[in-house]
Amino acid sequence: MKILVTGAAGFIGFHLIKALLNKECFMVGIDNLNDYYDVQLKKDRLKILDKNTTEDSFKFIELDLADREAMASLFTEYGFDIVINLGAQAGVRYSIENPHAYMDSNMVGFLNVLEGCRQIKVSHLLYASSSSVYGMNIKQPFSTTDRVDYPISLYAATKKSNELMAHTYSHLYNIPTTGLRFFTVYGPYGRPDMAYFSFTKKILAGEQIDVYNNGEMQRDFTYIDDIVEGITRLIDKTPSPQHSATSTAIAPYQIYNIGNNQPVTLRRFITAIESACAKKAKENLLPMQPGDVPITYADIDELTTDIDFRPETSIEDGISKFVNWYTAYYQDKNIDSDKT
Repeated sequence: MKILVTGAAGFIGFHLIKALLNKECFMVGIDNLNDYYDVQLKKDRLKILDKNTTEDSFKFIELDLADREAMASLFTEYGFDIVINLGAQAGVRYSIENPHAYMDSNMVGFLNVLEGCRQIKVSHLLYASSSSVYGMNIKQPFSTTDRVDYPISLYAATKKSNELMAHTYSHLYNIPTTGLRFFTVYGPYGRPDMAYFSFTKKILAGEQIDVYNNGEMQRDFTYIDDIVEGITRLIDKTPSPQHSATSTAIAPYQIYNIGNNQPVTLRRFITAIESACAKKAKENLLPMQPGDVPITYADIDELTTDIDFRPETSIEDGISKFVNWYTAYYQDKNIDSDKT
């Protein structure tokens, strides 16, 4: 089985490829290694993959999703069976500062992925969506049957657009597609732009952290190992042609929430980091930021029913594992964490 993983040097892509190394498959990973955050961290992830793989199990190619001709050639050359699209321009707040990056990567790039899947007739396309598509929906927990028509960031709008594009290709070309609405993924080798990363860095350095909405925001923090377990189980769970309750359009198309199903307050989250760091945080209390939502909480009943998905990692355990990695990576190895 030949698998393409886009965003291979990214947080989720890196961990997923590591998990799939014991499977009987050949993987190609692509990434454009952009400088949205520390490129060295991305390269270090790739070094780990390189040490644990052979030419028969994994190959990395530096490639931009938005490069139409290169993407078409990639699909033609390898004829993938499975495509897992995790490559995207991430970040809610950054989408306010640099909107064009999101159109290039998340829209044009995803179209190139869909076209590649169409031309070689892949068996299954899995792709990253986001809990941000729910915007400021009032109903909790968020369910995949809820309407998601009112995104409050361009990032969220691109992710919802990806779901619509995938449905179109599933309907027109019978390409099985599965969208994954991730809920606040965290863990070792995580993204430096995420709050838990910067909080850990600043608490250890004795610096002040910005705490929005008095720490009352709630997030469905989901540990990376739980996320990867869900993705790997879904690879063989190919959607069957079906239609929704409000449409007669038939498509082998599925959307899942993939979260912890146990929302945690930012206050408890900070306390877990303080405990793992054995150091009290200095807090700068601020109002909610534009584009943020007060709570994200996943209804994962469908995922539990279909693949027996049951996240097991508590926030305290997950944060402890992250902090242990962080101190080893940035302190024991004398790597300059200011680059993050």
